[in-house]
Amino acid sequence: MIGAATAVLSLALVATPMTSNATTRPRPVSSSAARLAGPTFPGTNCPAFPADDVWNTAITSLPVDANSATWLASMSSSSTYLHPDYGPSGDPHAPYGIPWTVVRKSTVFTHLTFDYASESNRRPYPLTASTPVEGGSDRHALMVDPYRSASSAACTLFETYDTYYHPAGRSTAGSGATWNLRSNSLRPAGFTSADAAGLPILPGLVNYNEVASHAMDHAIRFTADCTQESYLWPARHEAGQNNTSCPPMGARFRLNASFSLPASQCSAFCQTVLTTMKTYGLILADNGSNWYFQGTADTRWTYTEVDQLKAIPANQFVAVDESCLMISANSAQALQPGTPAYQAKCASPTGTSGT
Repeated sequence: MIGAATAVLSLALVATPMTSNATTRPRPVSSSAARLAGPTFPGTNCPAFPADDVWNTAITSLPVDANSATWLASMSSSSTYLHPDYGPSGDPHAPYGIPWTVVRKSTVFTHLTFDYASESNRRPYPLTASTPVEGGSDRHALMVDPYRSASSAACTLFETYDTYYHPAGRSTAGSGATWNLRSNSLRPAGFTSADAAGLPILPGLVNYNEVASHAMDHAIRFTADCTQESYLWPARHEAGQNNTSCPPMGARFRLNASFSLPASQCSAFCQTVLTTMKTYGLILADNGSNWYFQGTADTRWTYTEVDQLKAIPANQFVAVDESCLMISANSAQALQPGTPAYQAKCASPTGTSGT
């Protein structure tokens, strides 16, 4: 659970991956092999899932969910502003946020012992003594391997929760999950991941490189203090309480198109995040403080870039019903706006899409 911004134990690679002269593993997958791919993770040729993945699908015209007002009330939306759960910490070597790393091709994989073994991917992980681990209680470790290994395809995402590295195969974690970043496959229904919703973490983080490019084309993960004992596609797991007034894991929220902040109070960085929230929205992915949204741990974030985002009122959001996007319950592939299938299934009557 992420309840407040937490400092990292070591820095993540955010631009160019570390390299090695070792030649025991093949070259990374080429960009030509990732056609129709979503955003690419910095320092790799690996997509953040295919372009038609639900994380990468615009929700601007989806209808407002019938439970929107109730869910917003449960999250104290009338009196709460959004909080970026990342940024400078005062220690230039340990910024707030969730770190991630690009795996070296010389990395030796290791086995882990999981507390939630029955819902974890029990396979070797590229976890080492130098892998950055999130500070605080969650201790997430996020690893993108652009190379093919003996046990995983090229462009595999590895994520662990409550992570502790120990040599000689004695590492432990609360849970572990892996994803082929070139696939829309979801985890088995009812399975957790390193996130309470059973979703991947890294594709939903605010990433410095994307914001700096003024194009962040995916939904953003966020937390709520109260979630109910259910989940919505594409989530796969719940960790809530017996209170149907609270939103379920996987609920998606969109910033009103009419909301704006003046350029004097919201720089190009800030405007990029606003556009993303209006276009791709937020996905409820974990329990934590209301309206905290997460980003990568990166020494380049400035106080101004982060603080400007604290002026977004939560009451400017609505929950949307994205169920019409689903093609298969076991896939994150989504119907795409502008296609005949989307028009037939998702086009809403006038007045029901909200703002």
